Amino acid sequence: MRASGVVNEPRTARGAETKRRIFAAAEEVFSEQGYLQASVSRITERAGVGQGTFYLYFASKLDLFEALVDDLNQRVRHAMTEGAARGTTRAEAEAEGFRAFFAFTAEHPALYRVVREAEQVAPGAMRRHYERIVEGYVDGLTRAKVAGQIGDVDPEVAAWALMGIGELVGMRWVLWPHQDGEEAPRVPDAVFDQMMRLIRGALAAKEEA
Repeated sequence: MRASGVVNEPRTARGAETKRRIFAAAEEVFSEQGYLQASVSRITERAGVGQGTFYLYFASKLDLFEALVDDLNQRVRHAMTEGAARGTTRAEAEAEGFRAFFAFTAEHPALYRVVREAEQVAPGAMRRHYERIVEGYVDGLTRAKVAGQIGDVDPEVAAWALMGIGELVGMRWVLWPHQDGEEAPRVPDAVFDQMMRLIRGALAAKEEA
């Protein structure tokens, strides 16, 4: 299975902008209507492009869906990486990375529905989404372990656990309030502090003899 549904990469700034508009429209339509109800015509109408233009870049609705999963993944990883870079210790990097993730989720709530639908529609794309996030996490945790900033934890296990924490906290305090009509929902400070207290304790934990 190929990693992206893009048929032709745009070679001009105008082409790149057209593809960006298709992605933005697809994000909205797939989130609002779901994969089965969404159609190429609805997406192109929302994007303001013709169907002929659509097929210059994507072979089908499924190709676009898979490419959208990859695109959202790339953007959320970029946001998290930029956030984590603001920290000077691993604990600070975790906190800033999570803040960036929650901010991205608030701006792009479609991330949740698209990734969950991918489990049935494009399982390979869903798996890539999580594995790519974990890959970056493992690298950072491994460096922190070598530097003595975290305890004797398995970086891969910790990475999957941390991703699960972030996803579920974001669902409860960002996605669900958004669905209930709350504008610009954010994780409350008290909730964030409790979450980070648990994470710091887990990463610093030492097994008892």
